[in-house]
Formats: sequence, C-alpha cells, structure tokens
Amino acid sequence: MSSAFSLIGIGSPIMDLLARVPEEFLGTIAGAKGGMVLVDPPEMAQLVARLATPPVQAPGGSAANTTAAVAQLGLATTFLGKLGDDTTAAQYRAQCLAAGMDGSRFKTGALPNARCLSLITPDSQRTMRTCLAAAMTLRPDEVSVADFRSCRHAHMEGYLLFNPALATAVVDAARAAGCTLSVDLASFEVVHAARPWLLEQFKRGLHVVFANEDEIRALFPGSDDYAALARQLAAQGVTACVKMGKDGAWIARGAELHRIAPVAVNDVVDTTGAGDAWAAGFLYGYLQGWTLPACGALGSHLGAETVRHIGPAIPATHWPRLREVASQLAAR
Repeated sequence: MSSAFSLIGIGSPIMDLLARVPEEFLGTIAGAKGGMVLVDPPEMAQLVARLATPPVQAPGGSAANTTAAVAQLGLATTFLGKLGDDTTAAQYRAQCLAAGMDGSRFKTGALPNARCLSLITPDSQRTMRTCLAAAMTLRPDEVSVADFRSCRHAHMEGYLLFNPALATAVVDAARAAGCTLSVDLASFEVVHAARPWLLEQFKRGLHVVFANEDEIRALFPGSDDYAALARQLAAQGVTACVKMGKDGAWIARGAELHRIAPVAVNDVVDTTGAGDAWAAGFLYGYLQGWTLPACGALGSHLGAETVRHIGPAIPATHWPRLREVASQLAAR
C-alpha cells in the first residue's frame, strides 16, 4: 500500500529568533558555546532584552527544518508537534504550509508558541537558548498510531529525548504504524541525558541516526576518529551519519564506510540549521533508494547552501538549482 506522506517529522515547532552577538556575550551566560540550554519565559525575555538589536524571526525546530527541506525537494511531508495559541503560532503554521508541508497533524496547546534564541558569534557558530512553552506540553497520551498512518518514514529530533516517555510513545506509535525511523541526536547535552535510552532503542530498531562531532563523542567517549566512530554506531544496526560541518561527513552501514566530501563555502553567514538541511538531503535520497554516497552528497549541498543565509531556511529562489542537483545525483 502506498503512503500519502514519504516523511513525518516529529519535534517542537519552534520560532527561531536569530541574533548576532560578540564572542564576549557568551561569557555572560551559563552553558557551553555551541550547545542548547532550556530556559523559561522570564529568562528568554531577559536575554532578548539584552540584545543590541531585535532578533530576526524565522520558523525553526530541528525536525521541522528537515521536514520543510524534504518538502521543498519534492516529497510529501507532514509534521507532528504542538503549536501555541498566539500570533507566533499562526505565523509558524502559515510558513510551514508555504514551504509545502502538510499541517493536518499539528496539535495546539494553550500556551504561547515555542521560541529559540540562536546567538550567532562572529565565527558563525550558534549557541541556543530554547523556551519550549506550548511545545513542551505535548503529552505521551496525545501521540497515537493514527498520527503515523499513511506515513512511510518518521524522523524525530533528539530534543524530544529530554522527555523519555514522550520519545518512547513516538517511536512505539511509529513502529506500530509500520514507519521506518530516524533520529537526529541534536546536541551533546541530549546524548548525555539520554544515552541509555538510545542504546536500548538501537536494539529495538532505529534505521538512521544523525550525529555531529560533539554528539558522536558523547555517545561513544574516548576517540575522535570519526570514521571509527561511524563504524561503532553502525555496529548498533543503524545507518550512521556523522556530520562534520565544513569537513564533510562519514556514513557507515554494515560493512560499508563512505567519506562524504564537503561542498566548499567561502561566504558563511550563519550555521543555524545546516545539520538539519544535511539530514534532509540525506533522507530525500535514502527514501528513494539512492546509494549512500549520493545521499550524503545531496546532504552536503543543502548544508552548504544553508550556511550562506541567516536562519535555517534556504530562500525560495535557491531551490530550483538544488532540485536540479538532486536530479543529477539520482542518476548515479
């Protein structure tokens, strides 16, 4: 039976607030550079008030970024997550629909919509502070097999692993509906918090796992040999994608190991969402049965295009060229 949707993303529908800050700004807040820390509404308001200029607003959320990019490439996608009840939520939904995503599986809460402040330093690195608000109120009992029916593949962002009961409800319902599964580990803080959960789920069946350098080292401490780490992750029975930003990626599956070359970028503006875009390129090819090198190559093209713009979304005018790149890679 054919599926109505090639991919369903699961995560927090977060409106991104993008702000450029000097390096010394990060010294005035708690937490490591490059990571993500959850904050409450008062702390978010305090951080925004300290910015020299108002932040740029753009729809975000790791899985939502990936889902929207897969939709822009031409596959049917939908999304499971909880919006708020404010104008930010309405703007978020409208912009997702404009990107080609189906909006029928959003849920709505009584709180304001989730927001994420992305602090972008001069080296284009981003450090995130996230206020989940309504998104955080998605309960395990609100997730059902019906949410995943007519979907072929479910892609979950790692941030949901901060709520193990919710993450378990998602993967259980997706499996019951017959979906294949992928997870993007999202941050090293997620891995530190959820490593036992992940190791157990590997045994139960995850098909694709995305990790960057910090995340794979948190999952398997003691080495910075990324080829070996990709093999170690693949040994858990998954297709392992270890993303290394401007240095490309390693992909491992079974006995296969592939070095994915980066696409060079000389005009980096903002790295926000680059890993999500890489995952989108990979999943687009993966869901159509491409070779792993071709999947990774499209990931590299999407990630490289994302860093040329502020925010996680690639502007509409750039998608025709990327769709042509995808067509060429499909022939490999």
